[in-house]
Amino acid sequence: MTKRSLRTSTGRGLEPWPVLGLLLLTVVVPTACVLWFMSAAMRNERLAVRQRLTQAYRQHALAAQEALEKHWLDKQRALAKADKLPAARIFAELVTSGVADSVVVYDKAGQLEYPLLEAPLAAEPDEPSSPWLAAGELEYQQRLPGKAAEAYATIPREAKDRNLTARALRAQARCLAQAGRKHEAVVILTGPLASAELRGARGAGGRLIAPDALLLALELAEETDSRQFRALAGKLADRLSDYGDPAMPSGQRRFLMLALREVAPDVPAFPTLAAEHLAAEYLEARPPPARPLQLSRAPGDLWNFPSAGGEVAAIFRTETLLAEMRSAGRLDEPFAGATLALVRPGSPPAEAEAVLAVAAPRQMPGWKLELRLAGEEPFAAAASRRNAIYLWTGIVGIVIIAVLALMVGRFVSRQMRLARLKNDLIATVSHELKTPLASIRVLVDTLLAGRYQDQWQAREYFSLIARENERLTRLIDNFLTFSRMERKKVAFEFGPVKLDEVVAAAVEAMADRLNGPNCKLEVRVAPDLPAITADRDALVTVLLNLLDNAYKYSKDDKRIAVRAYEADANVCLEVADNGIGLSRRAAKNIFDRFYQVDQSLTRSAGGCGLGLSIVKFIVDAHGGSIDVATQPGKGSSFTVRLPVGGAAGAAGSRKD
Repeated sequence: MTKRSLRTSTGRGLEPWPVLGLLLLTVVVPTACVLWFMSAAMRNERLAVRQRLTQAYRQHALAAQEALEKHWLDKQRALAKADKLPAARIFAELVTSGVADSVVVYDKAGQLEYPLLEAPLAAEPDEPSSPWLAAGELEYQQRLPGKAAEAYATIPREAKDRNLTARALRAQARCLAQAGRKHEAVVILTGPLASAELRGARGAGGRLIAPDALLLALELAEETDSRQFRALAGKLADRLSDYGDPAMPSGQRRFLMLALREVAPDVPAFPTLAAEHLAAEYLEARPPPARPLQLSRAPGDLWNFPSAGGEVAAIFRTETLLAEMRSAGRLDEPFAGATLALVRPGSPPAEAEAVLAVAAPRQMPGWKLELRLAGEEPFAAAASRRNAIYLWTGIVGIVIIAVLALMVGRFVSRQMRLARLKNDLIATVSHELKTPLASIRVLVDTLLAGRYQDQWQAREYFSLIARENERLTRLIDNFLTFSRMERKKVAFEFGPVKLDEVVAAAVEAMADRLNGPNCKLEVRVAPDLPAITADRDALVTVLLNLLDNAYKYSKDDKRIAVRAYEADANVCLEVADNGIGLSRRAAKNIFDRFYQVDQSLTRSAGGCGLGLSIVKFIVDAHGGSIDVATQPGKGSSFTVRLPVGGAAGAAGSRKD
């Protein structure tokens, strides 16, 4: 009943693994070569694109470098031209013209000229008989500001120094303001103190007195929206914007600019105020000396650019410098899908890789111009098309190789399977035919030699010869059926068939064995079963094979049941036994050709493992199905289901 792939002494079965391994090697090697060539072609294409990009962009980078160098040459000329002016005028000229954010001016000896350091003058007179002492006593000790103002008023009549005169007038105005006589104080502050003779008068700290007096007059003014107030504020603003002689200290100028904006908010902004603050910040950081005509870094994120002689140092903030360089070199304008970036010394590397790097002009040591792609590469489309061609060519080649290898593999596998089937068939035929032929030969030799006791023993020998002959006939029929199955030459003659006739024919054919003393047969055929369209002889063959298996693989006390009934629009043929049963694994493979549970040549049950495969072939040709319910040691039950009506006929009306 059951079977497994059988090998006999006819030779070892053909192993497919060496052939399949060689076939796999013939696929892997060309595939690897195709992939390597494809990868190399794509890499070379990328390198070629990068080279074309470099050649196309180099001229653009060199043009930007030339524009930046021209920009710095213009600054050099501006510094050299302004170097002939006074220090304060140099500062104002370079800042207001936009040459630099701020400027620091030195003399030939390297001493700072502007921003101007405050130089203290001589202290006020402190002799006991001095009018200063008397006026100071009235102001600070006796708290008599009115009399103090009269005392200070006498000093300018005898003073021969304009500084002392201006200081006395300022003190007189201060005391008048303290005494509540603001109008008189404003008259002094805007009159004598604002005269041309006292324009350059300075106080003890080197500060110009006249600008401070104007601020005090604005603070004492009672009407801030009057024409006089606006005129006075404009006069002070003009004085603060005047960088001519006498030069005002930078600290005083910054203070007065801020104070004036608070007193008179309508005054226009001072264009040099930020530069004044920046110069003070630069000097407080004490920057190291810089090389002339070279941009160098200073503390506080500042940069300086000294003139050829070093007397004038242009100061730049980093953000201003970068914006100015981008504008001068037109770095923000995309060029054929790329942009130029100015990279200062010590800056971290950018995320985008630079296609090309060019040194900045000689005035900017350590700076670089890096060209980066601003999106898709200009030649990326062409490169992508070529890479796509390489890729698809490689894929098509690999697919062709794989398909050819698959076809060859299937052909080789089929040929090897046929060779194994041929070897198994030869081994099985040799074994299965040898056994009945040997038995028949022994019995015939015994009869010919007269070695029997009586006619009954001779009759028994003839019965044994008949059974062996019947067994031999079934084997040959199975082999022929299998051969026709393999060559697809099996022909079925379909017509109306009743299952009770099929069961009766099969049981009658095996009556000698099924009716023996050690076998109990039970036949149940449901009445009024519908007829089906089928090949009667083929169905008899199915039932004979199932009964033969049930008989061979049952125990000594054999109990076999044959049932025919209708269920779910199908007619069913069921053969059950109390035999050895099957394992779950064996039940899955039981319908395979030449499969046997017991593969030894000395197995007790005969057969070549073709019966159930023939059964399944016939059932499939009739559009039906077969399954097995089994348990080891408790027997098996095979059920054949055939469709009622024209289903079976439709499924099997052809000749295979």
